[in-house]
Order: sequence, then C-alpha cells, then structure tokens
Amino acid sequence: MTDMTREELQASLKEHIPEAAFDDGGQWPVMNLPAEAWTAWARPLKEDPLYRMDYLFCLTAVDWKTHLTMVYHMRSLSLGHTLVAKVRLDRTTPRVRTVCDIWRTAELLEREVRELFGVEFLEHPDPRNLILPDVWEGYPLRKDYEDPVNMIKL
Repeated sequence: MTDMTREELQASLKEHIPEAAFDDGGQWPVMNLPAEAWTAWARPLKEDPLYRMDYLFCLTAVDWKTHLTMVYHMRSLSLGHTLVAKVRLDRTTPRVRTVCDIWRTAELLEREVRELFGVEFLEHPDPRNLILPDVWEGYPLRKDYEDPVNMIKL
C-alpha cells in the first residue's frame, strides 16, 4: 500500500470517525476528538491496515487557561503518513485513558504530562513522578502556576 495523501487520509478518517473535526493548514492533518472518542479510536488507528499508526513520536499537553488539550503525534512507518490527534480535557479534572498499552512510548511521556500539567491517565501502570520530588505542589507548566522563588506569573 502506498502513502495516502493528506486529503485522502483526512477523508478516510472523516468517514470512519464521525466525531472527528479537522483543523485546516499545518504540516499534517490535525484531528480533534472528544476524550471518549480518542479512547475508542486510539487502538484502531494503530492496528487498522488502512492507517497503521505504529509510531507515537510526541505526546504533550497545552494549557489554554479554560481547558487543557492533549496532543498526540503519530506516524505510520510502513505507510508513510502522519497524523496529529488533539483531545480537549476539562481543566479542573483533566482525565483521559492511557495509551501506553497501545504505544509503549507513551508510558514515560504520560508520566511527564501528569506531573507537569496534572492530567490523570486512567489505567496507567506507573504514575510516579519523573522529574519533581514527590512533595512538589502544583503543576509547573500550567499557566496559573506561581513559582514563589522565581516569581513567574503568566
């Protein structure tokens, strides 16, 4: 199978995932999904022969002050196409199911996002901190985080 064009990939995803909305522009197709739809579609995106998103190469979060957005960058190494999935989360209780059982690279990345943004990854096997001491309070990459030592205020 050959690499789908951006337009073909987006059209196929729209057909198969009715909950998906797409952003225009950018280097790769950007698919916006509710958290429930992301949970339902993450594994099929990896395993479906049409997509084969077998490489999760970036996972992070963005704080928009009103909500958080999880951002997942995936690539099919065999088919050559790339996709970005964005999942909007409630800012007060940001939760989404882990994908580390689907893409092993997510295990440490989810731990980092949990620690720095406060996102709870449901069913994550090891949610310990990677960087900060266990006694740390707050989430340093959130826009409302106040650092009493460095007086950072965004």
